[in-house]
Amino acid sequence: MKIIIAGGSGFIGNKLTDLLMKQGHEVIILTRKKRPPLSGVMYVEWLTEGAAPENEIRDADAVINLAGVSINDGRWTPEHQRKIYDSRMIATDELLRIISTLRKKPSVFINASAIGIYPVSLDEVYTEESKTMPNDFLGKTVLDWVHKAKQAEKSGARTVFMRFGVVLGREGGALPLMALPYKLFAGGTVGSGQQWVSWVHVTDIVRAISFALHNEQLQGPINVTAPSPLRMKEFGKTIGSVLKRPHWFPVPSFAMKLALGQKSKLVLEGQKVLPNVLMGEGFQFEFLELEEALIDLFNRK
Repeated sequence: MKIIIAGGSGFIGNKLTDLLMKQGHEVIILTRKKRPPLSGVMYVEWLTEGAAPENEIRDADAVINLAGVSINDGRWTPEHQRKIYDSRMIATDELLRIISTLRKKPSVFINASAIGIYPVSLDEVYTEESKTMPNDFLGKTVLDWVHKAKQAEKSGARTVFMRFGVVLGREGGALPLMALPYKLFAGGTVGSGQQWVSWVHVTDIVRAISFALHNEQLQGPINVTAPSPLRMKEFGKTIGSVLKRPHWFPVPSFAMKLALGQKSKLVLEGQKVLPNVLMGEGFQFEFLELEEALIDLFNRK
């Protein structure tokens, strides 16, 4: 397949590109900086003055949209929130424009999403069938992003929305920040400790994207979370256990809010989310339990 990736140079995009190349696909990454082909990957400039990526792409079998400023970077000031929001809308608008000009339209359009589209809750269990009623910045951003990306259906593309959970990886995602206090022998329960963490290993993220790419019956929302979410207290204890560090310094909510501002919602609030669609279609998670995921990530060289 000829696959176009927006956001292909990011944390998830790099790993996805590696997997798709191993599978024998032709990969084109949209980038703001001119780059020569590398390891068989073609880079096409976009979102810069005068860029016309459609002239180099010409046609595509699939488009994957991972583009957008990371929610894990920087403090969530009003300016940074605007960058998080606008980067997703602008990139998706441009992808839709590019698709409209291609002589051969993609048969599938996969768009990143997030479980933040579900309301925060200590008691509810969310599946793809659950109602989405976001009431905060991240949730509303995801909702608007999905509504815009859904326009890809007009081109005839099977459209999939991958609702990522808390992504765990060595080079990015939430884990480096969550593990740091433990590495400094200062780890402990964050906030009440009762908030849910619906986590997923980055390896299973890219495998799930590939699974959706190749399974024509999949469309619409897909939760990409390990089927074993944990309360934050147990999540932290597991980090401490794997790192052989104590879990004893509680971090009160007000301290997290002072340190991170609105971004503190990422660790102080959560949802219990299950990947019913993936499981129902036979997807096999490589990392089902948090302990095995952390052992892999912390011990990998």
